Amino acid sequence: MKIAVAAATLATFLFAGAAYAEPVVYTWTGYGINVAGSSKCPTYKMTIDVTVDGKDVKGLFQQEGRPQRHFETTLGKAGRIKTAASLGSNMMDVIGVISETESKILLDGYCKFEGPLTKKQ
Repeated sequence: MKIAVAAATLATFLFAGAAYAEPVVYTWTGYGINVAGSSKCPTYKMTIDVTVDGKDVKGLFQQEGRPQRHFETTLGKAGRIKTAASLGSNMMDVIGVISETESKILLDGYCKFEGPLTKKQ
């Protein structure tokens, strides 16, 4: 009887675990695009990592030689994301989409950092 209960409990945990998807991590590394009043953006290298866990989205981004920053949001309709990230005294808009058919990101502030997100292996 104890073996049957243990087997049933194990089967329940295995089935429940399979129902939860693993977080997916996406990344982009590239250079900035100038916005009005800036001229050095094409020399600024940025790396953006985005983790999607269900509907929760957490991002880390770091311009080479600068502190790492973060943002958090949730996936909206059709996988859309839109939030703002603090840079201390300034903000950057975070806009993108993460779906089965398309994954891209845009950080828009002192420069624009935009590109396709690729899944990390």
